[in-house]
Amino acid sequence: MKDEKKKILTTNQGIPVESDQESVSTGIPGVTLMQDVHLIEKLAHFGRERIPERVVHAKGAGAFGYFEVTHDVSKYTRAAFLNQIGKKTEIFVRFSTVGGERGSADAERDPRGFAVKFYTEEGNYDLVGNNTPIFFIRDAIKFPDFIHTQKRNPANNLKDPNMVWDFFSLTPESLHQATILYSNRGTPFTYRNMHGFGSHTFLWYNKEGEYVWVKYHWRCEQGIKNFTGAEAEVMKGKDPDHATRDLFEAIARGEYPSWRLEVQIMTPGQAEKYRFDPFDVTKVWYNKDFPRIPVGRMVLNRNPENYFADVEQAAFAPSNFVPGIGPSPDKLLQGRLFSYQDTHRHRLGTNFHQIPVNSAKAAKTDTYQRDGYMAVDGNGGGAPNYYPNTMGGAVPDETIKMPEIPVSGTIARHKLEIKDIDFEQPGELYRRVLNDYEKEHLIINIVDSLSRAMERLQYRQTALFYKADPDWGMRVSDALNLSFDRVKELAAMSQEERVKATSKS
Repeated sequence: MKDEKKKILTTNQGIPVESDQESVSTGIPGVTLMQDVHLIEKLAHFGRERIPERVVHAKGAGAFGYFEVTHDVSKYTRAAFLNQIGKKTEIFVRFSTVGGERGSADAERDPRGFAVKFYTEEGNYDLVGNNTPIFFIRDAIKFPDFIHTQKRNPANNLKDPNMVWDFFSLTPESLHQATILYSNRGTPFTYRNMHGFGSHTFLWYNKEGEYVWVKYHWRCEQGIKNFTGAEAEVMKGKDPDHATRDLFEAIARGEYPSWRLEVQIMTPGQAEKYRFDPFDVTKVWYNKDFPRIPVGRMVLNRNPENYFADVEQAAFAPSNFVPGIGPSPDKLLQGRLFSYQDTHRHRLGTNFHQIPVNSAKAAKTDTYQRDGYMAVDGNGGGAPNYYPNTMGGAVPDETIKMPEIPVSGTIARHKLEIKDIDFEQPGELYRRVLNDYEKEHLIINIVDSLSRAMERLQYRQTALFYKADPDWGMRVSDALNLSFDRVKELAAMSQEERVKATSKS
């Protein structure tokens, strides 16, 4: 009697396979024959199993869950998934390191990616941020260069502190984020023990066309916990995949991690008068000026059944907005609106959005885009592939348009004058936020890396620490055995003078 439950191995065309242990050959010994189509299929597929690695955020872990609205924010945004207390939306979240390759350790000193995909009834909304509220640079044109400094030296293929600190010391706007990176917040204990942020400023608008500017904060409910630099080094050797393992095993045990979503709200009038550029991603909005408002809660309660299908193929894009949410004039965000989708088309193919983890789950899609590699959704059938048409095709919905925002200016490559304002927030972070223990480890972590860079770069960077806070500069100077008088002399110079004084002769 045939066993109905027995699974039969097949080719990718569903044809039963006779054997998966021996190739078709002329004998023992013998010659393997090209007619073994199962062998050819296996080898051909194996040679193509690796899709291009992400240039950044290459290594990560992910999980499914839900987002539930806990507070009414409908006066600020018309986004349907936020319009009712108690409303739940399915989500997928990917955590990641930023600079390392797929084989790098989870405990590396690095920012952590914190990307959330909401499968809303109005389409997919992606909030693609980090575990820090700010970033190293404020203009997207600097991004490729910055990432190059975090990767490998083109001459020897090794990580290079000279590249890192040369760029940081030439880019004072990076000091705020670098301070967080070299604090113990740069080595989170697990993905479950860190906050998340949208980092950029975004637009929220309601049905009346009124709009506000918003910043997102994911507040960890497991408690914040970080490694010291020494502990992170031990963990890298003990278990390079510790954070990936921890997330998967915690969810499997039923210990579902959760985060509260809170936002800061700024009106257009307040944005015009605020002491910092509210769209500069190297700056935070002070909580005393704009207290956080609760919105909802995120819970991760389901592991992916297949890592490649869901985590490796997951494609997030800051340009995936839903009605009620939009971009801001943030220059780094403006570049990301193009770059992410473009990268996905290269890495996953033109129709990456048809991969299940990326496809809209709660909304019907209807576009005029057709063809391309791996079109597996029916390709629009016989419906028209052009607009306008009188063939019953989809039409735009003018009722969801974004509010009009006045813009004026002069087209040019505007150079932002480097001012001491870039040092104010790092200084406040050092003086007011970090306690003595955290300051001590900040200095240890900075010196561990900066000591491996050229002396002239040590002087240039330490001068920036001094400009943020004299005590900070003095402690780094002492630890590196630098002349403190020379550090103060460099700190008193303009950026151009300081670079000239510390460049190769």
